[in-house]
Amino acid sequence: MVKLSSLGDVVHSLPAAVDMHTALPGIQIDWVVEEGFAPLLRLCPAVNRVIACRLRAWRKQWWSSHTRVEWRAFVQELQAHPYDAVIDLQGLTKSAWIARLARLTDKGKRIAMANRTQGSAYEAPTRWVSDIAVPCAWRSHAVQRARHVCAQALGYAQSTEPRQTLFTAPDPHVAPRTVALVHGTSRRDKTWPLAHWITLGLQLNQLGFALAIPQSNDLEAETAAAIATAVPNTVVWPRGDVLSLTRSLAACTGVIGVDSGPSHIAVALGLPHVQMYNFDTAWRTGPLDCAWQQSVFDTPCPAPESVLHAWLNGLQAHAFATERQT
Repeated sequence: MVKLSSLGDVVHSLPAAVDMHTALPGIQIDWVVEEGFAPLLRLCPAVNRVIACRLRAWRKQWWSSHTRVEWRAFVQELQAHPYDAVIDLQGLTKSAWIARLARLTDKGKRIAMANRTQGSAYEAPTRWVSDIAVPCAWRSHAVQRARHVCAQALGYAQSTEPRQTLFTAPDPHVAPRTVALVHGTSRRDKTWPLAHWITLGLQLNQLGFALAIPQSNDLEAETAAAIATAVPNTVVWPRGDVLSLTRSLAACTGVIGVDSGPSHIAVALGLPHVQMYNFDTAWRTGPLDCAWQQSVFDTPCPAPESVLHAWLNGLQAHAFATERQT
């Protein structure tokens, strides 16, 4: 599998790997991904080997001897084994290039998406260098699109069920009954007002929840500090890599957040989760139909009361499902 980035896109492709692993006993799945996301993929039992690359860094210093050494080592690792199938789930020129470099067995095939879907990036070379191009519905959820391509390529029935795809030991330093508030996002139009975060945080406090806030840059740290100042029993997590973030989230009672990579990690961990949308794109990237993982959409943004209502309903549904399992 070739899915290089970004964080949310990589997480959205995990159910396809789990589907393949479940439908085809004995299958071995290797995954090419940007180096920063490699530790996350190692938490998915369906992934056999993670092949990390640094395309983003190499393009910035393509002329350096260090880049050439790293590139040769990457190609050597990529070509260490021939593959029965190489599936490009990125749909970009760079992923098509990586797929082309991989070695095939005598009957091996390269598979790619045949077309762009609504709201996604796509570049034609991914189709030109493939042996099989799988048509995708124009309106496709990111998770289901990846599942569709893999199922069509390897000939098994496509699953529609939500799946937990990441498994890790929780961080023992996270306090009991902690809810993580994921406010950070790379797009300003996806953010939620600071006043809403404070209102929600105070309501969660009154219900007996502790709060934790991740942050990954100075702007997010400033917002996190403002929330923590206004809401008692709130901690701001230090910056760390994707592995430490995932372990901290895994220790939480659940997560409430905007459409961002950490929110999608919460879904992959199977946690109770509410994901907020200021515009109607939850159909494309939000949680699949799961009683304890919900999306809330409103314009110009969801109200704190709506988010809290969805959180409490999801928490109750998760408790009921857990009780039935035990």
